[in-house]
Amino acid sequence: MNAELDIFKIILESGLVVKGVLLLLILASIFSWAIVWMKKSLIDQLEKANLQFLQIFRESRTLRDASTACQNLPFSPYKAVFDEGYQEFTRFIKEAGEEKLKDHYQHFGLDSIERAMKRGANEANLRLEEKLSTLASIGSVSPFVGLFGTVWGIINSFTGIAGGGATLDAVAPGIAEALVATAIGLAAAIPAVWFYNVFNHRVGSVNSKLDSFEQEFLNSIERTIL
Repeated sequence: MNAELDIFKIILESGLVVKGVLLLLILASIFSWAIVWMKKSLIDQLEKANLQFLQIFRESRTLRDASTACQNLPFSPYKAVFDEGYQEFTRFIKEAGEEKLKDHYQHFGLDSIERAMKRGANEANLRLEEKLSTLASIGSVSPFVGLFGTVWGIINSFTGIAGGGATLDAVAPGIAEALVATAIGLAAAIPAVWFYNVFNHRVGSVNSKLDSFEQEFLNSIERTIL
C-alpha cells in the first residue's frame, strides 16, 4: 500500500513535462484497452455470423434459396462475399442469358464473379482490420514516449546535482520520475503489442476460412451453370 502511495506521490510531484508524458501514456493505454474490447467483440460477432450463414448456405438447395434465406442475417465476411458474387452472377444471366454465361464460363472462366467476390472480401477486411493499425502504433510509440520522460527525469537529476550537490536527496526525484515514465510506457505498450498480434492472427484465420468459402461458392456456381 505504501509503495502505491509513493508512486502516486512521485507522479504528483513530478515536473510538468513528465506529468504531460505520463498523462499521454495513460490516455494511450485507456484507448488501447477500448480498442481491444471493441475488436474482440467484433471478431467474435463476425465469426458467429459466419457460422450462422454457412449453415444456411449449405442447407439451401439452390443459390436463390440461400440468397433469400440469408437476406436478414447480420453482416459477416461470408455473407459479404456471397452477396457480391451472387449479384454479379444474376446480373450476368439477366443481361446476357444463361446460355451465354455457359459459353463465357467455358472460354474465360468466372473471373467477373471472382472479382465481385473480392469486393466483398475487401469490405469484410476493412471491418476486421479497423483500428488494428492504431493498436500497433500505440504499442510501438509508447516505449519511446516513456523513454522521453525517462530522459527528462534524468536531466532533472543532473540539474539537482548541479544545484544541491551529488546527494541522494538531490537526484532521487528525477530518477524516480524517469523510472515511473519507463514503467508506464511499457505498461501501455506491452498489452497493445500482445493484442495486436492476437487479433492479427484471428483476422488471418478468418481470411483463410474466407478463401475456402470462396472456392466452395464458386463450385456451387459451376454446378448451377452446368
